[in-house]
Amino acid sequence: MPKLERDGEVFVLHLDADNENRFHPDWLTVVEAALDEVDAATGPRALVTVGSGKFWSNGLDLDWLLANGDQYAAYLDRVHALLARTLASPVVTVAALNGHTFAAGAMWALAHDVRVMRSDRGFFCLPEVDLGLPFQQGMSDLLRARLTPATAHEAMTTGRRYGGEQARAAGIVDSVADADQLLAAAVDIARPLAGKANPARGQIKEMLYAQTLASLRTPTAG
Repeated sequence: MPKLERDGEVFVLHLDADNENRFHPDWLTVVEAALDEVDAATGPRALVTVGSGKFWSNGLDLDWLLANGDQYAAYLDRVHALLARTLASPVVTVAALNGHTFAAGAMWALAHDVRVMRSDRGFFCLPEVDLGLPFQQGMSDLLRARLTPATAHEAMTTGRRYGGEQARAAGIVDSVADADQLLAAAVDIARPLAGKANPARGQIKEMLYAQTLASLRTPTAG
């Protein structure tokens, strides 16, 4: 399960490699509790999320969802809430993408303020078109808000897999780093921005992403 640690002003949420960091309800519970702890802290603070092994996150736990179809709407609402919470967070968030970042995992990465991707391994991908799955409205709005129109079109309609340098060139990630420097690079970005964590920053983001946040917060039809 994910584990939260603190390095001075920077909280580091280590995403467990088990189950490819898919959004199983138990996994979501641990992540939500970690975000609660960061929100409850006082003073300068920032958050870095990093995985281990081959995956940062592969998104929705489709196996769980298929076995629990009666909870479809509630489950999606919970995922949307995670995306909205991260997007509107007054705390600076940096995603250190150590490996594959797919589907709803890719959307959660985009909800972070900054993304640093491993340069030599791992892909960013929105495979929904190949899976025959349309995007939920809130997810679509998030992608369009955080990607350029050209990149959003390509990523959403072709399912292209972007390596680190390709993702940087497309504006999906802000920078790339070698595997052994990835976490340090993310922390170096987060630490000087920790003092920005205040209610006004949250209010600014609420206004900046008002339409996207409204879509993500709209309950899913059952």
